[in-house]
Amino acid sequence: MARDCLHPPSAACLSASMRDLGYSLETAIADLIDNSISANADKIDIICDISGNDPVVVILDNGKGMTHVELLSAMRHGTINPQQKRSPKDLGRFGLGLKTASFSQCRSLTVVSAKESSINGAEWNLDRIDKADDWILSILDQTDINSLPYVERLTKQGTAVIWRELDRLFEDESGSRRDEIVNEKLEAVNRHLSLVFHRFISGEVKGQPKISLTINGHSLKAFDPFCRKNPATQLLPEEIIRIGDAEVRIQPYVLPHHSRLSASEYDYYQSRSDFISNQGGYVYRNGRLMAWGDWFRLVPKGEATKLARVRIDFPNNLDEEWTIDIKKSRARPPLIVRERLRQIITKIVNRSVTVHRGRGQKLFQEDQAPMWERYADHGGIRFAINKQHPVIAALESKIAPKERESLKVLLDAIATSVPLEMIYSDYSTSPREINRQKIDEHLVIEKLKKLWETIYSSGAGNPDEFIQIVLSTHLFDSQLELVEKFLFEKLYD
Repeated sequence: MARDCLHPPSAACLSASMRDLGYSLETAIADLIDNSISANADKIDIICDISGNDPVVVILDNGKGMTHVELLSAMRHGTINPQQKRSPKDLGRFGLGLKTASFSQCRSLTVVSAKESSINGAEWNLDRIDKADDWILSILDQTDINSLPYVERLTKQGTAVIWRELDRLFEDESGSRRDEIVNEKLEAVNRHLSLVFHRFISGEVKGQPKISLTINGHSLKAFDPFCRKNPATQLLPEEIIRIGDAEVRIQPYVLPHHSRLSASEYDYYQSRSDFISNQGGYVYRNGRLMAWGDWFRLVPKGEATKLARVRIDFPNNLDEEWTIDIKKSRARPPLIVRERLRQIITKIVNRSVTVHRGRGQKLFQEDQAPMWERYADHGGIRFAINKQHPVIAALESKIAPKERESLKVLLDAIATSVPLEMIYSDYSTSPREINRQKIDEHLVIEKLKKLWETIYSSGAGNPDEFIQIVLSTHLFDSQLELVEKFLFEKLYD
């Protein structure tokens, strides 16, 4: 008959393994901020002090704090059963985040918490665990607590998480190189947190206070991945999918074409959120962004779909269905959601393609006389210059028949030699840099005069027709005010 045998894991080996679950500095800090938000904090300060002999990272909040018993529970590995029903505001799941996130960055984790006129502290130290090969937790007395950095900033209630022995922060560098590495990592933390918690920072999560989040005293601003303040952003109808008693809400967006963004808007979004790599679904759990930049293998990422975004909200009682991992960096939609997403994505992608190819707006009746034509034939796609375009037709009427044939050969050569790969590469990475040139007003007016003479010779022309031809050439897209000035002078010449 089989007999039972208690066979616990080695504390030293397990704690070492927990350090390598894949956390970065920014994802580790985000995990701790989850705890602060769950504790109803509305002020969270991140301090990275590397000036002294003992560098330290501290996360301070003004949440509800913990009693001695609650602190011991929080410091235990596996505090919460992931199957257990939790508060709708709870951003945790496994009861491992505080420990695994901290151990990924440091060897000494200290937590001090104030509640009900008392202050309590406890500390895990990996060197001590390794030496004893056992889970030995240090309970701090008042003298120990008073000697800790930044705990004096705790008010009547709140919690301080203190990381010391930061063996992974500096990557074995020293001097100016060490400071450079830390600054780069803190910038990554800033970008990550301003996106992951943007709805909390902007105060749009129902039932949660608007939070103030700082890094070394500098306030973080919310980064909205949907560019909702721009009036050209398209908001498509919201979908609601019910799974049992829970709701999954799906809100599609199509971002504006880059031509509809101001220079500051474009630089802000391009530098913080590459358009191509970050297209796709943005999965939120209780208002906290879990995963983004993925179409869940429903459609491939591409240049034409880079403006499409889908915001997906689900509550924490669907964690099991969404297969949330410990780091909260992965979320896979359940089948019923994926099937509905497949239908929704088709509509969004079509809209994104329209915006992307349509330059963000429809220019009068440009489709009636485009400069380029697109053909899908012989199993492929080709582009050709429209030889019926008014400018080309006017030019042909002024030259001899032999020269017309030469002109057609030239146009065909230009069409077949367009450097599509180079254009695609440059347009994908820096679309606003394309066609940037210094505006010479005199030169623009001269070009407009030549264009007018080509079409109308010395006779009277049609201003309405001319503006359509001008727009179809895209020669003067950034100088439309000068076009209006030229036409005004023509009308009243």
